[in-house]
Amino acid sequence: MTTPQSGPNPRRWRALGLIAVAQFMVIMDTSIIGVALPKMQTALGFSQENLSWVFNAYVVAFGGLLLLGGRLSDLFGAKKLFSTGWAVLAAGSLVAGLAGNVTVELIGRAAQGLGAAMIAPSALTLLMMLFGSEPKELTKAFALYGAAAPAGGTAGVFLGGVITQYLSWPWVFFINIPVALAALLLTPSLMPAVPRRTGRIDFLGALTVTAGLAVAVYAIVQAPQAGWGSVSTIVPLLVGILLIVAFVAMQLRRSEPLMRMSIFRTPNLGAANGAQFLLAAAWIPMWFFLNLYLQQVLHLGAFASGAALLPMTISIMVIMITLAPRLIAKFGPKPLIVTGLVLLAIGLGGLSMARPNGNFWVDVLPASLIAAIGMALAFIPSLGTAISSAPPEEGGLASGIVNTSYQVGSAIGLAAMTALAGAETSGTTAKGLTDGFSAAFVGAAAIAVLGALLAVATLRFPKPATEGELTDAREPASV
Repeated sequence: MTTPQSGPNPRRWRALGLIAVAQFMVIMDTSIIGVALPKMQTALGFSQENLSWVFNAYVVAFGGLLLLGGRLSDLFGAKKLFSTGWAVLAAGSLVAGLAGNVTVELIGRAAQGLGAAMIAPSALTLLMMLFGSEPKELTKAFALYGAAAPAGGTAGVFLGGVITQYLSWPWVFFINIPVALAALLLTPSLMPAVPRRTGRIDFLGALTVTAGLAVAVYAIVQAPQAGWGSVSTIVPLLVGILLIVAFVAMQLRRSEPLMRMSIFRTPNLGAANGAQFLLAAAWIPMWFFLNLYLQQVLHLGAFASGAALLPMTISIMVIMITLAPRLIAKFGPKPLIVTGLVLLAIGLGGLSMARPNGNFWVDVLPASLIAAIGMALAFIPSLGTAISSAPPEEGGLASGIVNTSYQVGSAIGLAAMTALAGAETSGTTAKGLTDGFSAAFVGAAAIAVLGALLAVATLRFPKPATEGELTDAREPASV
């Protein structure tokens, strides 16, 4: 990534629309398959035990390859990698939709994850290129980008249900193809040219870290089924940790490393990534178990459950777009990150008190709105700080790191809370299920509290940002 251009790009807002669509799509692809899974199981012959890998194959590939995607974005240019990622996502979607057996389906899903791992870091790099020279607009751009994530998650639930009911399950994958083709047509004219950097790709490092992250994520996501103390969990987890340690050792010796380890000495970069990791580890389990509570305890259908999530989604989008930028300008990033995580913990605590014979208006809506406000306040300043703390020429790497933090945090948080819920669930009665869900909400609240405490201890800003002093890439203290 090069230094942001000196003047504003006249096409920047239209380009931001395409970047937001990219964020929308890579998140939607994690949720759109949920309603279609039973029909996919029947059509393709999945067992009950391996059905979850329709989801996991995407998450493992996405999370495991993000660092490589960030490095490729820096070396080959974010614009080129953005286009390549859309092409790969379209190809993977075609394979997944046409699959006639389990193996081909999982290959297609992994290819979708690879495409997403190229799109996500290059999209953030392009955002910085477009808005880095206009500090007042940068936070607004981050807000629009961030709001696309919950919109994609909720839209996936709705679209998955509509498509499965009125078309057929392959269309949950085919829907990506026209969007990808449109993105490929628009990218050349909308996105700024980003010259490639000279340098070599550390292929051994890329292979090692990708394998390490993939194996570790594999161990985590299958641990609730296999057991945290089982050999099939412990062995791959240890292998993943050893590979990541080996990767770090190699990077310290490389003259042109895949990830310059000294980047973590940049003020606030590690702290902001930690906030993103813990935010995801608390938020994703809340969304997952709240959906289960709505369907399995309150007996709402898929469409009604999706509608019940709309107040949260709308609140997040409105706050991210209209309120968060003003609050960041007035108070600075740290107070918002801490306050957001605390509010998320309070909302989760409220959800943990949901009753087996409860109702949406009393047991869900108030607490879920508090949690949504917390998410909206914490996400934008932690993301912005993580990206803009890095030197401009390493924007792709910083984007890959923060995306990896969020995705791996999601996987670890969901796996841990699933194990906790399973341990506290007693039977399939409303009370037995609610006990398990409540335990998961309490555990997620504890993660959010931990995130707030670490943000207080580790984030360091010289002064709160004021009007006209929002962050640029050279002044990470005022993101």
